[in-house]
Amino acid sequence: GGLSNLLFKCALPEHILSVGDEPRQVLLRVYGAILQVSVVTPDPPNSGFHGQCPQGVDSLVLESVMFAILAERALGPRLYGVFPQGRLEQYIPSRRLRTEDLQDPDISKEIAVKMSRFHGMVMPFNKEPKWLFGTMEWYLKQISELTFPEEEQRKKFNHLKNYNLQEEMKNLRELLEATPSPVVFCHNDVQEGNILLLAGHAASSSDKLMLIDFEYSSYNYRGFDIGNHFCEWVYNYTHESWPFFKASPENYPSRQQQLHFIRHYLSEDSGRRGDTTHEEQACIEEEMLTEINRFALASHFFWGLWSILQAKISTIKFGYLDYAQSRFEAYFQHK
Repeated sequence: GGLSNLLFKCALPEHILSVGDEPRQVLLRVYGAILQVSVVTPDPPNSGFHGQCPQGVDSLVLESVMFAILAERALGPRLYGVFPQGRLEQYIPSRRLRTEDLQDPDISKEIAVKMSRFHGMVMPFNKEPKWLFGTMEWYLKQISELTFPEEEQRKKFNHLKNYNLQEEMKNLRELLEATPSPVVFCHNDVQEGNILLLAGHAASSSDKLMLIDFEYSSYNYRGFDIGNHFCEWVYNYTHESWPFFKASPENYPSRQQQLHFIRHYLSEDSGRRGDTTHEEQACIEEEMLTEINRFALASHFFWGLWSILQAKISTIKFGYLDYAQSRFEAYFQHK
């Protein structure tokens, strides 16, 4: 399941009795290649990581800690055990959302509320917002050393390199440094595959969803988390033929759909912000629209780089270079 990890549902046979509170079924997560690669690579300057690559060993330890904390706060599945290549999690009867579900107003409202609560958490991690550009710098360094043996892959890779990504990232950094955005604890990957629709909950329930998969979570800019989610309205990862995704740019949320999300996000955040007048609320909404859509550019850039690296190291059958091309095309179209 997903584009980073391998997931397996494991269950006891019916004739085997459980011992004590032992669960009868669990989810086995085996970390994907990008989460295990180059664990002795030195950090890029200001990356916010210590002694390992951004998705290396230290990051996996942090994620397990994070996972356990979120489970204790009933914000994620329970953690049953960890091992170097993965972990055992609570299996939750559910289905993952589909891309088209994100447009449902009730579902969008609940995602906004859940994200706002997530952003309100205080976590025992480095609160400097170094994750975004620190990780992208590391990805770029790895990409600069890549080679592809197959001619078709080489052509696609060379086309991507023509974008002058190092210079473009400098331009992106300058734009975002001029874009105010609060630093909060972010999920950083709120796409449909990382949102469970819980079994046994009525469609009208306001607590029918659960965010999962926290391996990219960190302190980061609020605009990135929301902008990244809006970008995910466009991409369907369940396409059955190569490249195993479909991009529908027309599905990017409209202004009204964005405002629907923002208003429910802010309503959950009102306790932290205090009372606002109608005029102040309207001003906040307009500022957030600008903030989010600028940081959506960072989402395209981040996952574009990620996908180039995945094309080299992942064993998952997916058109990673095609996906990278799609994300960078979207970046330059929206810029």
